[in-house]
Amino acid sequence: MHEQLWFTALLNKVLGGPVNSFLQALPPAFHPANPQQPIGNSVAMEILVVGIILLLFVLVRSRLSVERPGRMQHVAEMLHEMVTNQSSEIIGPHSEKFTPFLVSLFVFILMGNLIGLIPTFGSPTADTSVTIGFAVVAFLYYNLHGLKTQGPVRYVKHFLGPVWWLAPLMLPIEIISHLARVMSLTIRLYANIFAGDTVTAVFFSLIPIGVPVIFLGLHVFVSFLQAYIFMLLTTIYLSGAVAQEH
Repeated sequence: MHEQLWFTALLNKVLGGPVNSFLQALPPAFHPANPQQPIGNSVAMEILVVGIILLLFVLVRSRLSVERPGRMQHVAEMLHEMVTNQSSEIIGPHSEKFTPFLVSLFVFILMGNLIGLIPTFGSPTADTSVTIGFAVVAFLYYNLHGLKTQGPVRYVKHFLGPVWWLAPLMLPIEIISHLARVMSLTIRLYANIFAGDTVTAVFFSLIPIGVPVIFLGLHVFVSFLQAYIFMLLTTIYLSGAVAQEH
């Protein structure tokens, strides 16, 4: 998303001044490359995705009904039930407290993947700065819950391995392994969505009618799949972090 999108231009026109003033007050590393347009396409698309999700949640909440649930309510309930059942199977008892985070993660990534299919918009998840943000949030989330559930001492012990004399070897290996999860989550999501956007754009430019529909369908499938895989891996990491030996 190198060319500025119309929504990005609109945000810069309305909020560019205050945003630039705020960023200028931070250390130089946070200063925008272009003070006249401090909001980039990826940030603008994330803001739009948040707005769409909030609107959908408000609509679902305003139309809740026990007797006559609507389609949106059915979809929301199915998503909640799917995530709850999956986390219960992987994490075990009391896993329902993680459902709000996992559902939010899935919906945010899915909407970020799909919004690029709308003309004049772009997928924020086709930017590594966005996907690494998701990965870092997931990394911090499961580690913080591991510390909270097991306590600092017991949580650190599972980095040392089952045999005490191998601890000096296991500790750096485990640390590198956990940090590699951030890279893995980042690259997997970014590469798939970036490739999907690129292939779709190329075929639309070459053959604008008929054939690109196949790639649009493929992109939709990949969008759902990658959002699910990201959520599933986060659930597995949570399971390992909060698991307690008996």
